[in-house]
Amino acid sequence: MALNQLSLSLQFAPFDGVAEHRAVLSRSKVTRWIRHALAVDAEITVRIVGTEEGQSLNREFRKKDYATNVLTFDYQQEPSVMADLVLCAPVVEREAKEQNKSLEEHYAHLLVHGTLHAQGWDHETSTEDAEEMEAYETDIMEELGFEDPYAK
Repeated sequence: MALNQLSLSLQFAPFDGVAEHRAVLSRSKVTRWIRHALAVDAEITVRIVGTEEGQSLNREFRKKDYATNVLTFDYQQEPSVMADLVLCAPVVEREAKEQNKSLEEHYAHLLVHGTLHAQGWDHETSTEDAEEMEAYETDIMEELGFEDPYAK
């Protein structure tokens, strides 16, 4: 299977525990996970942040005053994708524990999820769209060797 090209910028903001997250998120893994979710070539910046930055961005751009797991800022979808994915490390870590997943597995899922959003996929428009996006995410995750991220 030929994968699309990716120009990746991987950034880590300063926050408590950054070394653990940096160890899980090697450039090669992040590149592989995102490339499996791309339908076209892309330029993507992935920024791993702490709670304060995550909450500030969510408040400013989504008008929701809490830190969320992943924010997708898509600037262009064609002919190539240009986007920023911002993941809040403490939220990702907490959710991974709550869902009995490894940190690596949860990051892989959220990067696939955010990459699909950057290409126009949306799970908040309808139940049908949510089911379609979840099924596609599951297929991608299984391709990558992970379990169904939505399995209970």
